[in-house]
Amino acid sequence: MPGTELAHQARIHTLYNDHHGWLRGWLSKKLGCTERAADLMHDTFLRLLTQEKMQPLQQPRAYLLTIARRVLVDHWRREQVERAYLEALAQLPEQYAPGPEEKYLILEILLDIDRRLAGLPMVVKHAFLHAQLGGLKQQQIADELGVSLSTVKRYLTQAYTQCYFALEVSG
Repeated sequence: MPGTELAHQARIHTLYNDHHGWLRGWLSKKLGCTERAADLMHDTFLRLLTQEKMQPLQQPRAYLLTIARRVLVDHWRREQVERAYLEALAQLPEQYAPGPEEKYLILEILLDIDRRLAGLPMVVKHAFLHAQLGGLKQQQIADELGVSLSTVKRYLTQAYTQCYFALEVSG
């Protein structure tokens, strides 16, 4: 194991030893659940471990808070997508409901789409979802959103571009 990797792991170990209790308490207050707080605290440190490089920190708690907030936002986004998906499934007749494995796979795909579309305005996301999941034609999307056809085309171009570049970065 190269020396820089050992130094990185030593910094993480020190951060964990010095601050894990405090971070878990902060997350517990935000979530109202100690078990979830423990999970997200570990996710925070996992992100630190997977970073390629980390310099010595002047303000370790501020740094940990920044990463923990990102983990928390990801957690809440996942919950929101999952809740919307389960509500949509509840509308289906039972014979069309997917099995547990299919539910999991579909949820993972939806979360991936959500990550790829992150940062786009909500109206752009809606146009994309109407086209991809709803199967609506561009004019139907324009009518649904109350915008022009050229605006829908621009929205869809934005969304497709965002997905393409997100695929390149993750691939």
